[in-house]
Amino acid sequence: MCDTLVALPHVTKSGNLILGKNSDREPLEAQAIIHVPQTIHQESHLQCTFISIPQVELTYQVILSKPFQMWGAEMGSNEHGVVIGNEAVFTNVKFDKKQLGLTGMDLLRLGLERGKTAKEALQIIISLLHEYGQNACGGYQNTNFYYHNSFLIADTQEAFILETAGKSWAYRAVADFGSISNSLSIEENYLEAHFEKEPRTIQALFSGNPKNFRSTYSDLLYTTAGRAKQRQACTLGLLERKKKPNMEDFFQALRQHDREDFNPKKATTGCICMHATGFTNPSDTTGSMVAEIRKDGQSTIWLTGTSHPCMSLYVPFYFGTTLESDLLNPGSQADQSLWWQAKKMHERLLLDYHNHQPKLRIQLDEIQKNWLKKDQELIEKKADLEVFQAFSNSCLNEYVQLIKTWS
Repeated sequence: MCDTLVALPHVTKSGNLILGKNSDREPLEAQAIIHVPQTIHQESHLQCTFISIPQVELTYQVILSKPFQMWGAEMGSNEHGVVIGNEAVFTNVKFDKKQLGLTGMDLLRLGLERGKTAKEALQIIISLLHEYGQNACGGYQNTNFYYHNSFLIADTQEAFILETAGKSWAYRAVADFGSISNSLSIEENYLEAHFEKEPRTIQALFSGNPKNFRSTYSDLLYTTAGRAKQRQACTLGLLERKKKPNMEDFFQALRQHDREDFNPKKATTGCICMHATGFTNPSDTTGSMVAEIRKDGQSTIWLTGTSHPCMSLYVPFYFGTTLESDLLNPGSQADQSLWWQAKKMHERLLLDYHNHQPKLRIQLDEIQKNWLKKDQELIEKKADLEVFQAFSNSCLNEYVQLIKTWS
């Protein structure tokens, strides 16, 4: 389960595009933060998560948050101000597990590496989907977890919601605020759509209007169990109430649970900040991002690099700088990376969440506020890349020290 939300520049307090996403995956699936520079490629092919496809000559600089073992990414941005988040969606289109395709995370990364605008990234994803399909396992330890994907794709000019089912797709533009969760939501309000004739499950017999993308392809059981409509209404409702949301509003949106007296031991799929509880609610939020994309000047990509936003900070990262690889690249087992150090701290806090989390949150909010202020000062001064690099590193080191203190 995941949630992605966006506010276009004309409705934000700063006048910049803001996109946020929680990546909900298996609890032990550590998430890495990587920086890939702009590259001119000599090799003819690219190995994605499961299949190899032709490589292009030039790929753009990207900052990504991704499951440590995958080639593709859950969320990220490129040097041209394109930013994307994706969601699992559950449809009645059957999977052909013998014909491997691209994962939704592969499609997201390919869109960022190859697309100079949101519209161009959208068309790249559609083209690759048509050619290679998405018959790909999206799970980690759960090798039977297959799903289709939706995407929220934005730049400083426009944003699009793209939803898919097999090789079928539909997309629409976002007017001001947009939010997607783990369900198809586009009905007949698409700008363009393609309805592929593919094998479908018995649920297809009960599908509605053949021109309605959602009713044609939705899987009712998984969509309902995931409480996607509840979460989508929650994130979109918060943005609309704020009217002119800022970065702190996006952080708050991604920290939400489904009730004020939240108990992580009784968490449900209705939470935005997800806490796994078992078979019916198997996912944790394993990483989170809020990107502020500026038309002129440096953009800031804020990433937790840790699970559970309700107990985490967002660290700023910038294009043109380098990333601390040792801290930001976790492995499959507990190590000294940021992700695993925070995982250890979170496990301790969850033993007495009601007493510990509010105290920690006060400290985290004060630090986050200071970082946001400093980020704005550097942007206004048009600081050199070395200064941005030093600030990013100092935030990361401060975060690690705080985790050690609370552990």
